[in-house]
Amino acid sequence: MFPKRFDSFSLLEEVLMSQYEFIDKRVPIALDNPSIYHDISKCKNCTLCRRACADVMSVLDYYDLDANGDVPVCIHCGQCAAACPFDSMHAKSELEKVKAALADPEKIVVIQTAPAVRVAIGEGFGYEPGTFLEGKMVGALRALGADYVVDTNFGADLTIMEEASELVERLKTGGQIPQFTSCCPAWVRFAEIYFPELIPNLSSTRSCIAMEAAMIKTYFAEKKGINPSNIVSVSVNPCTAKKAETKREEENAAARFYDDESLGMDTDISITTREFIRWIQEENLDFNAIEESQFDDLIGMETGASIIFGNTGGVMEAAMRTAYKLITDKEPPPYALTHLEDVRGMEGVKEATVQLGDDVTLSVAVVHGGKNTRDFLNALKDSDKHYDFIEVMACPGGCIGGGGQPRTKLPQAVKTKEARIGGLYEADANYKWVASYENPEIQALYKDFLGEPLGHKAHELLHTHYTDRSAVLGDRKDVTPETCPTSPKYKG
Repeated sequence: MFPKRFDSFSLLEEVLMSQYEFIDKRVPIALDNPSIYHDISKCKNCTLCRRACADVMSVLDYYDLDANGDVPVCIHCGQCAAACPFDSMHAKSELEKVKAALADPEKIVVIQTAPAVRVAIGEGFGYEPGTFLEGKMVGALRALGADYVVDTNFGADLTIMEEASELVERLKTGGQIPQFTSCCPAWVRFAEIYFPELIPNLSSTRSCIAMEAAMIKTYFAEKKGINPSNIVSVSVNPCTAKKAETKREEENAAARFYDDESLGMDTDISITTREFIRWIQEENLDFNAIEESQFDDLIGMETGASIIFGNTGGVMEAAMRTAYKLITDKEPPPYALTHLEDVRGMEGVKEATVQLGDDVTLSVAVVHGGKNTRDFLNALKDSDKHYDFIEVMACPGGCIGGGGQPRTKLPQAVKTKEARIGGLYEADANYKWVASYENPEIQALYKDFLGEPLGHKAHELLHTHYTDRSAVLGDRKDVTPETCPTSPKYKG
């Protein structure tokens, strides 16, 4: 029997008899995808998931199932699930694993929360997008039974300490420039598949969630007197790609550090904002009535730099605040570097020139969205344009637009993302500390445990490596919508 999606035998002759149907209308999702599940019984072939994957993210239509053995390529960003109005595409839920861990008296459940969650969770309970609900978010997790609640923002500050130090080191020693950010696992996988030549340019720093998780099972466990093998480390975040990231074989730094396989992966379970909302609803908690709470100490303190990690341009701005200090040994000017207006907003590609003291001028760029990224990188290949540092976020808007965030109807999508971004910048303006190096708990961590940024222990626990995954494309690595047989834009 011929696949139903083809109307003519001539077109069928050119393509594989794929197990995946209606690829001209929907995204093919493999059953072993660690992040996304496609419930075909709910699918209406509305094409929204396809358009998100192909047109917004430039993944579908940029590989050929006939050339790669009928294996769907996925960067796990979840934009297909975010676009699906029927919940046919959705994140693979790990919520039952969290509930099981909480029910086990032998386990200590430590939950970290990403910055973008606190400006989106309210949408599930009648609040306006962008409403900053950090206290209620933490209170809800305590009401659900978490033993400890810590902040991914601390991990973001830690990321900046390492990433900014790495940038300064590359600039001083003639290392590979430009340096690209590495905190977005969907972008990392996109680069590994489509632009493996850029792997040396990726910062070796792990994502902020991964760093926080490593600290949970090492520093935090030691300070709290907890056997790390009893810890179940849970991440609540806006990102479906984090589900895949936690399963990368190198994401077990604590186990390697202690030479103890019983510690497992640094992050044991990853759930999305949508899963978190559903969890609260299933437990019949009145979110409006939940008492506000604060994060636990040691790895729960945040800065303005870390809170803006949740949106496009935020990592760049945070890095420049600390790079200024590292290069000049002076405090950054109160406005010039804490308000990098040129890298803010929803424009797909943003550029800025940053003056760090009297002697160092950096050219930086910020890109978000897969198609914007592909176009930017392809143009960069043929350009004499010089950049020192480039931030890339796979999802439009950055983490605030992650595949695990509350779904938004398309006409309101941009306004919702802008409101979430506004909530983060408003919080940034009100924090006591604006730069990562100012965080007292970060200072204590280096003093009491890590030593110094880029040091031996920091390298073991906070840095990683990447893999050329371009082989998943098969023997056609130059596919475009015009040359992809299953694309509606195919020209033959």
